[in-house]
Amino acid sequence: MREREIEKTEEEWIPKTRLGRMVKSGEVTSIEQILDKNLVIREPQITETLIPNLTVDLLLVGQAKGKFGGGQRRAFRVTQKKTRDGNRPKFLSMAIVGNQDGIIGVGTGHARETVPARNKSIINSKMNIFKIKRGCGSWECGCGEPHTIPFTVSGKCSSVTITLYPAPKGIGLCVNDECKKILKLAGIKDVWSTTSGQTCSRMNLIRACMNALRSLNKFHLNPKYATNVSIVDGGNK
Repeated sequence: MREREIEKTEEEWIPKTRLGRMVKSGEVTSIEQILDKNLVIREPQITETLIPNLTVDLLLVGQAKGKFGGGQRRAFRVTQKKTRDGNRPKFLSMAIVGNQDGIIGVGTGHARETVPARNKSIINSKMNIFKIKRGCGSWECGCGEPHTIPFTVSGKCSSVTITLYPAPKGIGLCVNDECKKILKLAGIKDVWSTTSGQTCSRMNLIRACMNALRSLNKFHLNPKYATNVSIVDGGNK
């Protein structure tokens, strides 16, 4: 969303949940206070208020028709249901949001038209945010900056499995284009990866990548070793 649209929603926002009222009154001033306590976000305005520099992008999960399978990727996936009145199309969209500083979120939206599906996916992505750990886990680097992941992680969805490896500074994001969007908005600049399974299914590949990023928070390291790999939890050191 544009900055003007975000400001407009903040002025017209009337909180309906207790957490929303706490955010609007100023009792909660940072998104880390919500994520550290595992509180459920049920209003997208909470994320918009606490993360003003939020970036939104759509993932290419669909494919246009083309001869011999040459259709281009697009942001909407179409399914049809046959009825007596004819074919009823339904659109699916997947959006990604992040602040490029350790906070990321992905959401999906279904609708009979493209614009409502896009808006639903953006709203759901803002309510499904979480923070990840970054660091300098590559033995080839040792720069002390949180430009990659601190250790190797894997994620799985259906038959797709993706493994992310720490990479030295300057390598870049050696991963699929859609996963590259996710890692970029998460604040990761360098990573190596390997994939297996039916990776042509982009939705399963995206979900596997998100599961791999979520698994970064499941590891608890000794503070001594955490300092060696320069771990940053979210945007806080």
